[in-house]
Amino acid sequence: MSRTERRSRRSTRLSWHRDHELPAGTVLPSVLAAAAGLVAMWPFTAVIQPGPWSSTVLLVIVAIALTGMIVRTSMRRRPSWARDLTAIGVQVAVAAGLIVLVVAGDTAVLGVIPTESTVFVFQTLASAAWEEIVYGAAPIAASPGLEAMMGAGFAVVAVLLDQLIAQRGAVLAGLLTAVIGSVPMIVTLGGVDIVWFIALAIVVLALLRYSGAQDRESPRRSSVAVAMGVGVAALVATVAVAPLLPVSASLAGTGAGVTVDASLRLGDDLRQPNPVEVLTVATTADTAPYLRLTTLSEFDGRVWEPDRGGLQSQDEGFGPAEWTDDIETTDRATSIRVIRMSSAWLPVPYPATDVQGLPASWRVSPDNRTLASRTADAVGSDYTVRSVEVSPSLEQIRAIPAADAVADPDDEAFEIPEVVSETAAEVTAGATNDYDRLIDLQSWFRSEFTYSLETPVDEGFDGTGADAVERFLDVKSGYCIHFAGAFALMAESLDMDVRIVVGYLPGALTDTTRGEESVYSVSSDQLHSWPEVRFPGVGWVPFEPTASLGVPTAFTAAATTGGGSAEPSTPAPTTAPTAPASSGPDIEREDAGDNSGATSQLRTLDPAPVLLTALGVLVALLLPALIRLAVRASRRGRARRGDAAAAWAELRATLQDLHLPLSDAETPRMRGDDLIGDDRVDAEAMRTIVAAVERANYARASSRTAADLDASLGAVLADLRHSVDRTARVRAFLVPRSLFVGGRVDPALLTP
Repeated sequence: MSRTERRSRRSTRLSWHRDHELPAGTVLPSVLAAAAGLVAMWPFTAVIQPGPWSSTVLLVIVAIALTGMIVRTSMRRRPSWARDLTAIGVQVAVAAGLIVLVVAGDTAVLGVIPTESTVFVFQTLASAAWEEIVYGAAPIAASPGLEAMMGAGFAVVAVLLDQLIAQRGAVLAGLLTAVIGSVPMIVTLGGVDIVWFIALAIVVLALLRYSGAQDRESPRRSSVAVAMGVGVAALVATVAVAPLLPVSASLAGTGAGVTVDASLRLGDDLRQPNPVEVLTVATTADTAPYLRLTTLSEFDGRVWEPDRGGLQSQDEGFGPAEWTDDIETTDRATSIRVIRMSSAWLPVPYPATDVQGLPASWRVSPDNRTLASRTADAVGSDYTVRSVEVSPSLEQIRAIPAADAVADPDDEAFEIPEVVSETAAEVTAGATNDYDRLIDLQSWFRSEFTYSLETPVDEGFDGTGADAVERFLDVKSGYCIHFAGAFALMAESLDMDVRIVVGYLPGALTDTTRGEESVYSVSSDQLHSWPEVRFPGVGWVPFEPTASLGVPTAFTAAATTGGGSAEPSTPAPTTAPTAPASSGPDIEREDAGDNSGATSQLRTLDPAPVLLTALGVLVALLLPALIRLAVRASRRGRARRGDAAAAWAELRATLQDLHLPLSDAETPRMRGDDLIGDDRVDAEAMRTIVAAVERANYARASSRTAADLDASLGAVLADLRHSVDRTARVRAFLVPRSLFVGGRVDPALLTP
């Protein structure tokens, strides 16, 4: 029977579906798992500043993929259950040892075997990481705690992805990748990252194609062009149509969102372009109140720490009144609806006395009359807060000394910089009481300084540490945290009990009403901080030192004498700073130029996550090629020593890689004759290899000779590669088919 007839008979036996399942791959599942892990990790670089954690996660993902690949390759002839259990066990051990080595290697035996000290270190890091996640704002600063937790978390994800893909669970693997990757966008209420979405879609399509190709019901051949066309069409349709879908504007999470914490790292948030509405306030008062999230009282010279005192249930109330009966007060009710603000604190006016409409997970902090939760998020909350306006007269507030500064004996003593103390004494030299001293400080800041979001960045003091305050007093330009931080240190140098508040300025009045209540809209650029000082019998009195922003605190006299008669004065203001309804704070920036909208510099892109991701993808893409080169080198080394089986195995593998005809039914001589007849290889070199294989299979052991076959094998392999086009050679190098199809041959290769 001629070669043409044999091929014709093979072709007639082909059907639409495969007649058997392809054996499980050993390399491609791990490559796909590594790619899926990198795609899942990508969005986290937007909420956690790149640092050691991203390198650790990348290392863990690649190590787990390599481990799975090596175990499955070495145990490919063992039962599947033994291979899978061994792979999981080795992957867990490798991941655990790697994380211990990177995070706490100095506490472990040989750097990888954990000890009691290692366990204690990880417990401490886990607690610190939890605090940073609960109370932090995106992007959270990279820390050892986050490095440990992200490494451990993605180790679990990487093992699951690797095992799911190896078991052909493409749908579950794709779903896991999508869920993990979407978490950062969900918790920060940010918009969809289109580039990430496209990368996710590509990975999911690759997973589905791999899983489907292994099934016996899949077609023998499938059009890559058609598959790519369908995938691209689906992506384009999704990206184009999704923004046009009618989504309610009140739905939490639509559009850009804001994550707020109490770290006083407000500059990045304030510099964001295109502010969005984060909450609405409904009140019957003439103006909306300032809303506070939390307070910061402890300062160690570098940062102000948020107050995290004991929390109690809402039923226990906000604590006793801080004001005496002789101080005038007015009851107020404020309805607040949080739309796009994610935080562990809820905005409330001060001083709050009661709240309605919140679940029990929100608890009261009586120390600063705020609402906080360790499990709930502020977004979507709709509640009503009852509060009072505390309005002492000018005479009353002047007659009350400010409370003395409180020092915690357990804290390390902090010495206020000399320039801060001297400046505070100089500015307040003409005042005779504490209230007037604070008013002098407030007036000095508002008249001698300018508001700027860019100056602290340009001058290198964008922070709240003592060094930043000293630089701010010299440059005399910054934004709210610099004004509040400098004011607070000056007040403390005057021996006053002071703290900083993080919250929102009053919003802009809208045309919407709720019954008799006017509705104000608060946007993300109205995030604010201000200082307040405690006056016994009055409470905490806020001040507004930030230049050109808000309305400064000022109390009026209870009575004015003039012309021999006393007349009542205008009503005393509340202790909370108030501002008239406006479209937003009146911010004057000296660097605005002709186009105030161009004052903010574009934030530079940190190339680290992009480079790390690109490196990881490159390594994952080249892994099959590197493994195939190693296997080829090993076989050719054995062929050099006369191993005919190794030479023939490499020849068959190369035929598979190049998608050349191959059949398990053919003898080496038949295959060699076909290749020679098709003018694909050198006849003499091919016959040398075939003769060696036949001697190894049929000759007596005593008559076998171990001749060097590497030269003949090299010539045949070179001829085979030159017999196909460049595209086939590149495909064979990057995606060596012999690594994926196992010992059995894909029937699709039976046709030339």
